[in-house]
Amino acid sequence: MTTNLRLPGRPEEITFPALLARNAAEHGDLPALSWRSGEGWETLTWSEVRRKVAVLASGYAALGVERGEHVLMMMGNRPEHWLSDLALVHLGAVPVTVYGTSAPEQIAHIARHSRARVAVVEGARELARWEPLLADDSVPLERLVVAEPAEAGPHHGYGSLYASGARLHAAEAFEKAWQETCPEDPLTVVYTSGTTGDPKGVRLTHRNLVLQAVRLDRHVELPEHAEHICYLPFAHIAERVLGIYLPLLRAAHVRLCADPTAVSAAVRELHPVQFFGVPRVWEKLAASVRAVLAQFPEEQRRAIEAANDLARARAGHRERGEEVPAALEASYATAREQVLEPLLRLAGLDRLVWTASATAPMPIDVVRFWAGWGITIMDAWGLTETSGVCTVNSPDGFRLGSVGRAIEGLELRLAEDGEILTRGETVFAGYLRPDGSVESAADAEGWFPTGDVGRLDEDGFLWITDRKKELIITSNGKNVSPALVENTVKEHPLIGQALVHGDGRSYLVSLLVLDPELAPVWAAARGIEARSPAELADHPAVREEVARAVDAANERLNRTEQIKRYRLLTEEWGPDSGELTPSLKLRRRVVREKYGDLIDGLYEDSYEAP
Repeated sequence: MTTNLRLPGRPEEITFPALLARNAAEHGDLPALSWRSGEGWETLTWSEVRRKVAVLASGYAALGVERGEHVLMMMGNRPEHWLSDLALVHLGAVPVTVYGTSAPEQIAHIARHSRARVAVVEGARELARWEPLLADDSVPLERLVVAEPAEAGPHHGYGSLYASGARLHAAEAFEKAWQETCPEDPLTVVYTSGTTGDPKGVRLTHRNLVLQAVRLDRHVELPEHAEHICYLPFAHIAERVLGIYLPLLRAAHVRLCADPTAVSAAVRELHPVQFFGVPRVWEKLAASVRAVLAQFPEEQRRAIEAANDLARARAGHRERGEEVPAALEASYATAREQVLEPLLRLAGLDRLVWTASATAPMPIDVVRFWAGWGITIMDAWGLTETSGVCTVNSPDGFRLGSVGRAIEGLELRLAEDGEILTRGETVFAGYLRPDGSVESAADAEGWFPTGDVGRLDEDGFLWITDRKKELIITSNGKNVSPALVENTVKEHPLIGQALVHGDGRSYLVSLLVLDPELAPVWAAARGIEARSPAELADHPAVREEVARAVDAANERLNRTEQIKRYRLLTEEWGPDSGELTPSLKLRRRVVREKYGDLIDGLYEDSYEAP
């Protein structure tokens, strides 16, 4: 357990304003929140955070925000976002963060469904999507608050809202408001990112998320008040837990990273002791390391590979719960000090003691890659509907490739078709209805169907195989996990992304995307010149190597799972182009629609192999 701090009550009776009050009173001089300011960082202590939250709460109250109403926010990871979230919670209002990549129709759906009257947005880019809603009679939205002072125009500026809060703030009213909040009151509504259909509003309470934070904390060994680099969107349950709720419990230090693409630079600068990344982030980091290593002399690469082998062997003993042999421990310590640590230090990864991933199945080759650097990624699994994680690997019990064992207070069981069912105090009460009521998604016995398919081993470790809705059922009735096939073919360094298709068909086909970092390095090492991704994808040597990669993957898959035909694409998929969710999960429906003609062509008699 990381946190030995005094709790202001029993976990099931605590609210987050009570935790902030404790932090200000008992850890007030410790850093709480930092963000980039020019070439350095600007920092607020916990006592300063609470003072600003109190003023902001008064400002939002003056704007007309009332207890129980939803307030929408679309901003990056900036202090105005983090502080406003807490200020609204202290009023008893319900902050709802909307993904910055949301399309206008998605924003309109959330605004209409949540019945929010106020939205807080970052600047001109967001205003272009939100202003039309003010004139839409079907949307209750009445006013916008704009964080960027120069872009507020006729709307309320964040600065003026703060100034009005400072004029009107009454300490007694502020303290009374948050003390009226109960553990069963709503803390936030998180709209699912919508891999299929419209986003659903998941209402989570203080009790849901305090218990989630307390129970997750018991699985993590960190120095007290450790730093967290906060770069994922606050619309994602993972960052809400790791970047807001856990730091409140731990009185930890949050470092806001407004630009997610700059997270690697932040890691290099800060050398964190903990780091969380969704699978795609770990894949990209691994690809970057591999690209750098490819430039090293062969003798140095051999030394690194030998050190990697020692690290993986050591991890294997720990994974099996065995004591690491003394000779291996000594050899690893030497290899880490002399070979691995200097390179890890350059990347800012030398101080890591806790690394984790969640949201989608982690490719096992990526897990093994990082194990070779002495970095054991503690994969976890959960959903927005479960307040974050349901299962977690931890240093005292892990299986690489699994998503760990159930956290305290949560039950798991498998349905006949392999779907994972769960129940417990961290599972949400239900989905928000347009009238503000909640519709339960659990059965009569309280079991919530997660939509994920998996298996439990004899030691209680859960292994995720796929999303139930994403399972491919071929025309001969065979079930295929697309994630299994995609992760297998992506083990080749040239292939960065993959989609497998075959529902209702007699065989599988695939769309493949070259890794934008490793592919040019691979090509340069072979004297291949290509000025663009399209030229690289069209080069005979690249196409031959991709064909070998598909053949190698097929050798490890059963006949039904094998890729019979494929096409190599030139553009990487991302959230901005729509193929990935903001949390970097594959939107299969979007890819299938976007490349429908290409996929259909893979089933035509005129198909020619690449």
